[in-house]
Formats: sequence, C-alpha cells, structure tokens
Amino acid sequence: MPKSLKVRPLSPDEQTALEAGRQSPDGFTVRRSQIILASAAGQKPPDIATLVGCTRQNVCLVIHDFEARGLECLVSRPSGPKPGAELRFDVAQRERLKAIAHASPRHYGHPRSTWTLKTLAQVCYEQELVGTLVSHETIRQTLLLMGVSWKRAKQWITSPDPDYARKKRQRDRLILMAAQHDTWVVGFQDEVWWSRLAYPDMHAWSEDDPFKLHQKHIEKTDPDSKAIACYGLWCPFLAIMVIRFVQSRPVSDLTCQYLEWVCQSLQSLGKRVLVLIWDNASWHVSKAVRRWVRDHNQHVKQTGGLRLILCLLPVKSPWLNAIEPKWVHAKRAIVEPTKVLTADEIKQRVCDYFDCELLPSLVKKTA
Repeated sequence: MPKSLKVRPLSPDEQTALEAGRQSPDGFTVRRSQIILASAAGQKPPDIATLVGCTRQNVCLVIHDFEARGLECLVSRPSGPKPGAELRFDVAQRERLKAIAHASPRHYGHPRSTWTLKTLAQVCYEQELVGTLVSHETIRQTLLLMGVSWKRAKQWITSPDPDYARKKRQRDRLILMAAQHDTWVVGFQDEVWWSRLAYPDMHAWSEDDPFKLHQKHIEKTDPDSKAIACYGLWCPFLAIMVIRFVQSRPVSDLTCQYLEWVCQSLQSLGKRVLVLIWDNASWHVSKAVRRWVRDHNQHVKQTGGLRLILCLLPVKSPWLNAIEPKWVHAKRAIVEPTKVLTADEIKQRVCDYFDCELLPSLVKKTA
C-alpha cells in the first residue's frame, strides 16, 4: 500500500514562519500555511482538503510545491505579460489609462456603468491617448501589466463581531490541536429547519423545458407541521453526520438532551474530547446549557467519559461552520417536485442522505 503524501519535518524557522502565515492578510498565504501545518501534524490530504475547503489535488500540489521551493511557496507568483512585451502604452499613457478606467463610462458619453475592453479602447482613442484605435487585446495586456485582471464581482459579507480575528484563530488552533490527538474529535454543530413547502435554489438536467417545482399546499386536516427541526453535528475527522430531530423547536432543554446523546455516541467510538464548534444561538449560550456543560465536564473529570470543549464562532459568520453547506446539498437531495412529503418521509430521506440512523425525536421535558 503506498505511503500517504506528507511534508518533510519542519525546521524551527519554518514552523515559526508558517504559524505567522496563518495570520497573514493574504488568503493565499493563509490557506497554504494551514495545509502545510496540518500535513506536518500527520493529517492525510483528504482530511486536510475537508478542513480547509479545497480538493485533495490542491493539497498535494501545495505539499509538492513546499518540497520544491520551501517557504517561497507561500507567496503567489505574479501573473500577466512577460517583462519586455511590446505594448502600445508607455508609462505616462498607462497612468492616464488607469485614470480613465477608474471613472464611469457614462462620464465619457457611453450608456453603461461598467467597462468593456472594446469600450475602453474606444475612449482611449476618443481622448487622444493613442493615435490609432487599438485592439481589445492590447488594452487587456496593458491592464495585466498594471496588475489589473478580469474578475467576477463577489457579493461580500463580513462579520460585525469586533473579536472576529481572535475567535477565528481560536477555532483554527483547536482544529489543529484536535488533529494531533487520536482520541479528540472536531464537531461542527448547527440546527436547521426542513420545510415541507419551500424549495431550495437548485439546478437540474432537462431535455427541453426547465425542471418545474410545483407550488405546494397543505390541507387543513394535515396533522404534521409545515416544517420540522433537527440538530446536526458534522465530524470531518470521522466523516460522519450525527442527526437528531426534535418535536417542536430547538430550546435549551433539548440542546442539553442532544449533547448528552452526542457524548454517549462519540464515547462509544473511543473518543475522549469533543471540540464543539457552534454559533451564538440563544439555546447554545443560555445559562441552562452552560451549567449542563460545566456539570458534565466535572462529572467526566471524576468518573471518566467524553469532555466538551466549546468554541463559539464570531457573530454572523456561517462560512466558518463546515456543516452549513451540508444542509444546502441535503435540501436539494431530498426535494420532491410534485407532492408534499410527510414529516416522517422528510426525516427518513434526511437520514438516508447522511447515512445515519433515524432515532425518536427529542421531546422537551415538562416541569
């Protein structure tokens, strides 16, 4: 059996540089530093790919690049035309081109708000920046030389949490720490509602007409709710999803029941510590839940069992919770375009998709 690909042992200077790279403002450097450190900690490429959100092939390429170039692989190589390429714009003309590109095309009498290469070439000629009309490829090469490339615009969301950087570092540190212990496991936890009426955004293969999702209605005599909720825990190290439905909605009492069941399940797999990464929902940070976790850990310290280490994510930062995309894909997988599923059918389809056992729903304890 071939040996799993991993980086060579790191020198103290390399270890220090990689730790600093994880906090770099450059996403390229952060991602590569995480991959190399995780590989040095003994993780395999598929597990690293799951943690950092890339493909196994990308992980292997980073490891090979580190072996070949060392710490130089943490800096992206410049792209663009080769030095000395023949261009129609000198330095002064390039500065004027940049000024034009930063203005709106409407300022130059064109009925649009964004530039095309053809429009930019036309304006350069109209403004007498060049003596003859140049091609769009000349404009593209000149922009590349100035470090400007064509990129798709992104809808960007940020967390308003002032402690975002600190909490993210804590999350990353706990994940790497757990990777170094066989009896530790990382769990990304969240709750989700499964609607019997609403459809997720999705694509589907079709021959002629688009795939049709018919509007659904529930009869007044239908005994099931319009939506059902469940707790979920995604454990990337184990590649398992732990699902437990609830009869009403997530509350502190049900959260405590769920945590107790999760601890028992993971303890039966030989685990001793669960790094639980979750958001700031009220049923996560309530006094009842915090008291239960404290009492549970004290009991474990005395008698043994599975200890909980809680990691609260920054406010409004779902991209840091690896379970979020699991919900999106699952909702697309269980969709039924022509009929209304019962609550039991939804539960069964969800458990079948995640390959887990359907257990009785958690019920809130009455006083």
